[in-house]
Amino acid sequence: MKIIIIGGVAGGATTAARIRRADETAEIVLLEKGKYISYANCGLPYYIGGVIEEREKLFVQTPESFGVRFRVDVRVENEVIFIDKRKKTLTIRRASQDTYEESYDRLVISTGAVPVRPPLQGIDSEGIFTLRNVADTDHIKAYVTEHRIRRAAVIGGGFIGLEMAENLHHLGAEVSVVEMGNQVMAPIDLSMAALVHQELMNKGVNLYLEQAVASFERVGKEIKVIFQNGESILSDIVILSIGVRPETTLARAAELTIGPAGGIAVNNYLQTSDESIYAIGDAIEFRHPITGQPWLNYLAGPANRQGRIVADNLLGAQIPYEGSIGTSIAKVFDLTVASAGLPAKRLKQAGIPYVSSTTHSNSHAGYYPGAVQLSIKITFDPTSGKLYGAQAVGYRGVDKRIDELALVIKQQGTIYDLTRLEHAYAPPYSSAKDPVAIAGYVAENIISGKMKPVYWRKLRGVSVGNALLLDVRTKEEFATGSLPDAVNIPLDELRDRMSELPQDRFIYVFCAVGLRGYLAYRILTQNGYDKVYNLSGGLKTYRAATAPIVIHDRGQYSLPQQPTAPALVENDTQRPAAVKPALTNTVRPALANIIRVDASGLQCPGPIMKMKKTMDTLVPGEQIEIVSTDPGFARDAAAWCNSTGNKLLTQETAGGKATITIEKGTPEACHLISSCEGKGKTFIMFSDDLDKALATFVLANGAAATGQKVTIFFTFWGLNVIKRLEKPAVEKDIFGKMFGMMLPSSSLKLKLSKMSMGGMGGKMMRYIMHRKGIDSLESLRAQALENGVEFIACQMSMDVMGVAREELLDEVTIGGVATYMERADNANVNLFI
Repeated sequence: MKIIIIGGVAGGATTAARIRRADETAEIVLLEKGKYISYANCGLPYYIGGVIEEREKLFVQTPESFGVRFRVDVRVENEVIFIDKRKKTLTIRRASQDTYEESYDRLVISTGAVPVRPPLQGIDSEGIFTLRNVADTDHIKAYVTEHRIRRAAVIGGGFIGLEMAENLHHLGAEVSVVEMGNQVMAPIDLSMAALVHQELMNKGVNLYLEQAVASFERVGKEIKVIFQNGESILSDIVILSIGVRPETTLARAAELTIGPAGGIAVNNYLQTSDESIYAIGDAIEFRHPITGQPWLNYLAGPANRQGRIVADNLLGAQIPYEGSIGTSIAKVFDLTVASAGLPAKRLKQAGIPYVSSTTHSNSHAGYYPGAVQLSIKITFDPTSGKLYGAQAVGYRGVDKRIDELALVIKQQGTIYDLTRLEHAYAPPYSSAKDPVAIAGYVAENIISGKMKPVYWRKLRGVSVGNALLLDVRTKEEFATGSLPDAVNIPLDELRDRMSELPQDRFIYVFCAVGLRGYLAYRILTQNGYDKVYNLSGGLKTYRAATAPIVIHDRGQYSLPQQPTAPALVENDTQRPAAVKPALTNTVRPALANIIRVDASGLQCPGPIMKMKKTMDTLVPGEQIEIVSTDPGFARDAAAWCNSTGNKLLTQETAGGKATITIEKGTPEACHLISSCEGKGKTFIMFSDDLDKALATFVLANGAAATGQKVTIFFTFWGLNVIKRLEKPAVEKDIFGKMFGMMLPSSSLKLKLSKMSMGGMGGKMMRYIMHRKGIDSLESLRAQALENGVEFIACQMSMDVMGVAREELLDEVTIGGVATYMERADNANVNLFI
């Protein structure tokens, strides 16, 4: 049997090799109009950017080596120009332009796809390229080598476009990405694509979203890219990555059936409308396993699988092709972006009922160095839990998780299967509850009714008159910014403050990523509140999805503006317009004068406290550089600088770490508080519960970090919090001795207010804090003293409870009601704990 394959690369070469492995007698001819039959198509952008240095590494097999190994008649630079399906012949044109005919018994069409190149004015100007094959790569590589590329424009924000943006940036160019849609990366939803937008902006890439190109114009040595709204940008090179379409010229001329999606129509066995002709790869359309509707899928993995199936079917097998769910992955600078199945927007278009859930988990155990956040969004049937789609964005471990999710989707599994997956666990690789399992647990809570989600679009358009926005993060986190009109009741205070919440209004609970919001939801719903919803993905998702797009000044380094409270708008399809960054200082500081601080692994407010402690040692004009893995640190640092008069100089992210450079300022510039005077904080510490003591020092340290005067007045049981660990012998009367026997001897003996379990709860709390890298009570207390927090012990309480001055810390001063009232008069916050 004589089998001719039109087209090499992924599908065609795979088909030829598979046929030969199964049948040594078959006559196989591989026709390729280009010079190469087996090369790494997906590696082309990285060769242009210099990441892959040697061109030869792009080639898997040469035509000669492939022909010898598999005994295939490989003919490069032989272009098929016509198929006569009645005669079963091909008309072929050689590089010399002469033609000849070749007969076949079976034919495989693997012609791939061609780049979309719209008929725009000036599109054929020098310096404008598409990237699809080795020839395109060589042209671009030669151009960037011969010309000085200062600015580059990429038209299209898909996979190839963003990979080219990264690699042009790697060459030192200032890159602009122009995208007609309202987001990059069409296979994922806007809320997840917004995380990619942040990464691009952090790397200095300009994003022009919802901008259509009208024309191109050569201006001297530059190219003017003109938008339909009249705006324009200048560039030294333009890469067209608008998209591709199936190469169906031969199929149409042969009168093979073309499907509604524009690809060659094939049956379950990948046969065309002519039973002797098969088609595979980017040129075909096939029904989607979820929607059942034909769709185009331009991925190398499915093309290789189709080639293997067709090879077997050509030799007599009847193996059906199951279809592809479009599992894909891409590197965008330090970020990895992946998807499988259908996102919410596609399900909505198809009219398929769905629910979605977004979770943000650590890539591996938080206590092991290097853990960074990994975001997962899944879509699923609201009744059966059938998994429809998954998206993952993060710095580490994305590939592993998307493959697990894709397997469940393709096997028509459910969100319950995610909870039953058995993950390999060790601290450097995962957590005992893997991010995939957590995604399944959250989805299970939604379906079972244990949690009702609310999504970022709903909150952006909600009327606060009919609802209450409840922020359950800590006061320190709340101080760095929240949603407009939100009420802050920290999670750990919620049970005692529920009376402050109305039962007749909708309550939208939110936190940083959704976990504490869920805990608050459970507390409220079990206490009679039935109109409660939890923000899916927390503020991380909301802020990313609503953040404005920043256009960087050309030739300068600038920072994205981080709004502390994105404005609520009524139209949930409207995105904020592109804005200029507020920062005017775009000059990098002199590295020799920087004091470097590593706050990696610390949780909020740890990085801020460590930064503040170092800043206190500097004089105005000196600078520090602080590194943190806390995902909210970059925004919190900006808010902290705004409230303390220090100057944020630079802000960079790489591999999930934020690097912030700050210049010591003077205290007169306070922007978050209207007045720099009279904004102290006072606390009355009445309790000696371990958890309440921890909360007190966290709040006090957070306030002290912003340069405010903080006083803690310890009275009655609170005196136990400031006792020495080792106390001298003190002469006491009978009552003092009795109190001494009954009271905790030091802070190490404090118990929890709830779940004390005879002291076991406190030991468990300290053990967990140690494992999570959270400072102990004694460490927080020492930090407070170092930060200038004033400790005052109530003289009357000491007398009543038989506590001597010698038993207390050296830094404690003794005072009474008048002393406390004087401090309270000069404060604008007073808390009783």
